[in-house]
Amino acid sequence: IQVTYGMDGADTSFYYGVEVGAGGLHMGNGSQVQGNVFSSGSITGGGTINNDVVVSGNTHSISGVRVVGNAMVHSCLSPTIIQGNLTYVTGGTKTCTVQGTTTTQGEEIAAQPLPIPQEQIDAWKEEATNGQVVSGNVTISGSQTLGPAKITGNLTLNNNATLTLNGTVYVVGNIIINNNATVRLATAYGTTGGVLMADGNVTISNNVSFAGSGQTGSYVLVMSNSTSTTAISINNNAQNVVLYASSGTLNVANNVTLVEATGYRVVLANNAIIQYSSGLVNIYFSGGPSGGWTVLSWQEQ
Repeated sequence: IQVTYGMDGADTSFYYGVEVGAGGLHMGNGSQVQGNVFSSGSITGGGTINNDVVVSGNTHSISGVRVVGNAMVHSCLSPTIIQGNLTYVTGGTKTCTVQGTTTTQGEEIAAQPLPIPQEQIDAWKEEATNGQVVSGNVTISGSQTLGPAKITGNLTLNNNATLTLNGTVYVVGNIIINNNATVRLATAYGTTGGVLMADGNVTISNNVSFAGSGQTGSYVLVMSNSTSTTAISINNNAQNVVLYASSGTLNVANNVTLVEATGYRVVLANNAIIQYSSGLVNIYFSGGPSGGWTVLSWQEQ
């Protein structure tokens, strides 16, 4: 009998460069989304979306941004520019500039849930708790490996510190990552991603770097479950990370480049860039090299 084992985990698909809940998307001047956008709330601001846009709901609109691809929305308002085609809902308002064709549809554009269900978030919390439980606050200076682990207080990375994730890390409090710190996955993650999660706020300071295992398809997912308007705040020159604010606002500062951003509300400051990676369509998040294994298949030989 031949048995194939693999790391136990979750297959999560990020189909959009930015996916937003009912809080909507605000784009600062010079900001860009290099990928598609789905929003269950209005899109405002002065940035550029280099692919297609879908905005659900009959009370929502696109206002002020430039869309290089096509757009579907209830209302498209000036000074928005749609370089592709526009589809808007009957009864909506069209005062924007459309360089392609314009059509209408009678039915409301349907909303869709954010890509990671609560059941999966709870499973990651359990996975971390089944590893190591650390009481109180944790502060990292220098280099340290951690995970799977639950931290009952806050997690702080001091300036220039390096945290290597060896499994899912769940922080009950806040995560503070200070200037020039690094968060990376252990090499044994292989082609899978890893999770760093907080119930509180996540603050990422200047020049913070994130790295997967070194293999294609491996990313760090940083998640906040906070309902705050500062659930995740990422500052200048941080890059190469997937950010997910399940219930609050994701704030992306100027000169930040991300591979994907998801949140109840997303705010991009001037010159922030979301540079979507197509590999995120089939990203697989495991418990890490110290996590569980499962039987993928077996057969008689």
